[in-house]
Amino acid sequence: MSTLTLALSKGRIFDDTLPLLKAAGIEVLDDPESSRALILRTNLPDVRVVLVRASDVPTYVQHGGADLGVAGLDVLLEHEAGSYGGPPLLRPLDLGIARCRISVAVRADFDYQQAVRQGARLRVATKYTHMARQHFSDKGVHVDLIKLYGSMELAPLTGLADAIVDLVSTGSTLKANNLVEVEQILPISSHLVLNGGAAKLKRERIQPLLTALRKAIA
Repeated sequence: MSTLTLALSKGRIFDDTLPLLKAAGIEVLDDPESSRALILRTNLPDVRVVLVRASDVPTYVQHGGADLGVAGLDVLLEHEAGSYGGPPLLRPLDLGIARCRISVAVRADFDYQQAVRQGARLRVATKYTHMARQHFSDKGVHVDLIKLYGSMELAPLTGLADAIVDLVSTGSTLKANNLVEVEQILPISSHLVLNGGAAKLKRERIQPLLTALRKAIA
């Protein structure tokens, strides 16, 4: 019996995925917070979970390190925009979990609308460079993109950037750093992604799982 490998990342996506997997008859037996194991056992001998960085989930799935995985739409869109060829990566199901949004935020004292109207060239810090470039291009706004991977809120506070493009959930982190959300770009939720080859070769095992997940979401 061939093993079915599911790629997940620690944190909110992992926690929100567990109830859906349980509804589909899959229970993860190892706790990623108390175990150093990167491959987690489940109650089914032919199903395992591998823990990877959120940004690596689509890469593992696309290139066969995992048969399927769960990743945020933000990660998937950036991966697709920066992917050059390779095997197909299917996106059969929006799981509707880990909801948030990609937004533009600035210092509370920065007049974003005026800067955009005047055609000023904005400096924008983000790790979502493809998404940010497309968004501002569609608006006809010239931007210099500065790629950062963490502590995005610091960029406007230190003068590194005029604005940031980042994930926003409650907005509390922005507020705590005297930043305001000035524009929403895209609502985000987590999707199930599937390796194209596995979709064919392991169809008999994957299709019942997809059906069970759809029912759990409904």
